[in-house]
Amino acid sequence: MASSDVARMPEKAVRPLGLAGHVGFDSLPDQLVNKSICQGFCFNILCIGETGIGKSTLMDTLFNTNFENFESSHFEPQVKLRAQTYDLQESNVRLRLTVVNTVGFGDQMNKQESYQPVVDYIDKQFESYLQEELKIKRSLHNYHDSRVHACLYFISPSGHSLKSLDLVTMKKLDSKVNIIPVIAKADTISKSELHKFKIKIMSELVSNGVQIYQFPLDDETVAKVNTTMNGLLPFAVVVQVENESHCDFVKLREMLICVNMEDPEGADTHSTLRAVTDAANLMKKWDSKIPTQSANLSACSRPTRPSGRSSGGAAEERRRDDADDAERELQSRFEQLKRLHADEKATLEDKRRNLDDDLSSFGKRRAAAQLLQAQSLTANGKKDKDRKK
Repeated sequence: MASSDVARMPEKAVRPLGLAGHVGFDSLPDQLVNKSICQGFCFNILCIGETGIGKSTLMDTLFNTNFENFESSHFEPQVKLRAQTYDLQESNVRLRLTVVNTVGFGDQMNKQESYQPVVDYIDKQFESYLQEELKIKRSLHNYHDSRVHACLYFISPSGHSLKSLDLVTMKKLDSKVNIIPVIAKADTISKSELHKFKIKIMSELVSNGVQIYQFPLDDETVAKVNTTMNGLLPFAVVVQVENESHCDFVKLREMLICVNMEDPEGADTHSTLRAVTDAANLMKKWDSKIPTQSANLSACSRPTRPSGRSSGGAAEERRRDDADDAERELQSRFEQLKRLHADEKATLEDKRRNLDDDLSSFGKRRAAAQLLQAQSLTANGKKDKDRKK
């Protein structure tokens, strides 16, 4: 009803509705907070770096905990990923932390043998979560999500440039996980060399098309501090971690845990990664059965960037569009699979009917043969009796 119509109505026809009390849906944030605190939180972090570069020490300092560490040598025949899960508690907040360490990374002559196990591990975690989601009876509420939320990539403080293994590995992983580069043992080079080394690293990453994680700028409350911290990447870590004058550890801890811990494992990253990884994994299984053009597969199988890799609303819109395109492509493939399944079912039904007809015909021929055999035996028996007489 238009406002002008309401104005023309008699005053006695208007029946005001008075509220008996406070509605209360403004407590929804509090309800979500209480529910989240009861359920606890999950955070999975992957540490990639050479043996002895300081991965375990940084994790101990980052979470102020003495984790169970295993010494490893430089003579590992292949890279092994060791995942350890810990239940931590700070105040009344519980955190299930999984630290994945790369044992023997960079010790192999063949560079592919160093990065391929890492890629396979990340893909396996996505596959496990996908299988859980595809179950008819899901139990995601108590399912331990083992997908990697953030990757700390430890760079050796050479002061010159990135190693070829670093570039190849980050190029393979940048579409699968949020990469945060860290210069380990940065106190082995001077401040001026460290500043030049940071610029050199970022230049090489850009020129090689490697996209590292950028702290999100969508939230106005943290946009300013995140903008400043994005300009400090890669973070430099040294022995005296609390000294901010020559170490970025405090900044790394603040950005990764205090300010932006929710973003790498939050809803945006989850939905984007889920859409593209589900599409990639399902199409990998179904592509051999579905007669589609390979160009369509390649257009959809390239995963999009997780949340936080852009610096504005336009980039966020592009990520959502990419996720929507991946979802539409997945739906199209699903419809094609349904049609293929229907065709295969119809073919099997035809074969079953033909088999039933063959069985029926065989049964009739068998019955006729048995009758003929019985008649023959009866006739032969009569002949034998006649000869005996």
